[in-house]
Amino acid sequence: MATWPYRYQLSLRQRLRRSLYEVLRDQLDAHLVHYALVESYRNFVKAGEPYPFVTKRELKPRAKVVEIEHPLQNHFLILFCEGTIPAAYKKYIRFFDSNKVTKENLREIASVPLYKRYSRNLRYFEHLDFFRFLFDLSKVDYALLIQQDPTVRRQNRYALAHFHVRIDWPLDEAAEDLGLTLRYIAKDLYERGERYAHQIQHKLFEKYGFHHVVGGRRTAAVIAAQLLRRMDFISTVYVASAESRTLVRISERGVSKYVLVRLPIDDVFTLSESSGLGMDKFCDRYLVDITDDMGVGILHVVYRNSVYAKPPEDGRLRRLRPDYQWLSVVDQLLVPRLTEFPDAPPLPYSTIYT
Repeated sequence: MATWPYRYQLSLRQRLRRSLYEVLRDQLDAHLVHYALVESYRNFVKAGEPYPFVTKRELKPRAKVVEIEHPLQNHFLILFCEGTIPAAYKKYIRFFDSNKVTKENLREIASVPLYKRYSRNLRYFEHLDFFRFLFDLSKVDYALLIQQDPTVRRQNRYALAHFHVRIDWPLDEAAEDLGLTLRYIAKDLYERGERYAHQIQHKLFEKYGFHHVVGGRRTAAVIAAQLLRRMDFISTVYVASAESRTLVRISERGVSKYVLVRLPIDDVFTLSESSGLGMDKFCDRYLVDITDDMGVGILHVVYRNSVYAKPPEDGRLRRLRPDYQWLSVVDQLLVPRLTEFPDAPPLPYSTIYT
């Protein structure tokens, strides 16, 4: 597994690439939160159906919640890489000429309206219609891959490179990779028996913020996140689930979740006063909707891995303790509607354990 150097250890060209990647990732964060949550909420309102809010219990580490798929909830899986994935990994992350983002390949997909006006620049971040194009393609099965364009050699440029990207790395190999890295096994996943191997698999999911019973898209996100840790560049995996109604972000900084929550009207008054904005400005910037008895806001939950989910400092082999928590909540923030109010900062809002 690769270890990424600190920024001061990078060359000037690498630092510039890291800066551009992080700026673009901030933009991607804002647009994906809006698409996954705000637009989904509006889908339910337009259809006259109540929105299925996530319970606080579902946001706690190791929560096991089985829900139905909600067709009105926008869902997707997106991989955003700082560098370019080597061709040797095509057998695990299926990106080929046949699913490259080209006009010829897009002709095969009737659900992508922009393909008729497709130009090569449409797949680049700086194009005005990039995010509209991204969301059109997000409806196609499997994942989207955004990475550095290897054909542009004199500058750093990021493009939506491939669609319909399958993640084909076996779960056993991902769990074995984790076990070897964290020194819970010496050579093989099954060296201590099937039960121990299954416990490592369960911990793989916990490390990335999921219960091991989750569905295919979230399982693919877990496997992709573990595989991308082998690269010598940073990456971010975004997964929005129609079952969990959350947007999960996995990066070198760890795991975080974005989710719509109900705010009691008393909390709305308290936050509007503590922020110094007043009721009207607070509601405009931080609420997706408001009624007589509650507001609807976007909660950002930040998690941190414990020492048991990190390589041991002494490098010695250790035994897995399944009952030990690998993840904990370290921050809870009410975030503004970022695409509309980019100057508004997140506000502390601890609600999960209240």
